[in-house]
Amino acid sequence: MALTGVLRPGFVQIRVLDMKEALTHYCDRLGLFEVSREKDGRVYLHAMDEFDRHSVILREADQPGMDRMGFKVRTEHDLDLFEKRLRDVGMEVEHVEAGEQPGVGRRISFVAPTGHRFDLYAEMEQSALPPMTHNPDVMQVDPKGMGVQRFDHCLLYGDDLDGTERVFVEALDFEVSETVTAPDGTRIASFLTCSNKAHDLAIVRHDEKGKFHHASFLLEDWSEVGRAADIITRYNISIDIGPTRHGITRGKTIYFFDPSGNRNEVFAGGYSYYPDNPRRNWDADEVGKAIFYYERVLNDRFMGVVT
Repeated sequence: MALTGVLRPGFVQIRVLDMKEALTHYCDRLGLFEVSREKDGRVYLHAMDEFDRHSVILREADQPGMDRMGFKVRTEHDLDLFEKRLRDVGMEVEHVEAGEQPGVGRRISFVAPTGHRFDLYAEMEQSALPPMTHNPDVMQVDPKGMGVQRFDHCLLYGDDLDGTERVFVEALDFEVSETVTAPDGTRIASFLTCSNKAHDLAIVRHDEKGKFHHASFLLEDWSEVGRAADIITRYNISIDIGPTRHGITRGKTIYFFDPSGNRNEVFAGGYSYYPDNPRRNWDADEVGKAIFYYERVLNDRFMGVVT
């Protein structure tokens, strides 16, 4: 599949309450690697199978949650094109100078109708320890913790789901791969992709703007999800649910919380999406099976706990 325009989720900036505890969690337990600590207090991390310099940024703050999510686009020309298209659909676009994040070129930034801030950028320095490219072994460095391979996607909660979906589809060329719909036709959840993954961004309708449900990290297979569960139990990490499987996207999954209360997911699998695929839809009365395919019911934490 020839990817153009928006390539993939590039980074997420997460607010944490205690940086020392957060680094133990994200580095020693999930298996991310520390890249740098900057003068403004932000700490930059990357996963073992990522070419770019960083994909997770931690910022110590008074409240947990997500500051912003960034998507990488293919070229600088695409960045200019998307700025115009975002303005055409009514978005106010801000410019972020190159170097505001170390190793990252200029960015454009906008706040979606759900209240979440998103950035687009074309340039980021390569990781100091990228995946090998010449006679490549399967890993450049030994995995640690859960051994997450990459930052994969976010699920976000906000009020104007329809407006945010429209921005991503009309201005940024995302496709809606899967939905959950109420009997009156109201969209409850939307799963959007800019690639051939089942989703790169998911949005759930919620009364409040700007809420963060989870950041998700890819594992190689179902056995690695089970190993992640072993680590969660070994270190008494607060668990939400799993290991289990989704009906939506078909991913094998486990959900748990960082020390600040931000939800993480590690998952494996899921179907491949192509733009000529029909959209998959779930009825609201089947949402338990859609989210947790084995249990077929939702738990209160999954629906109610957001940061």
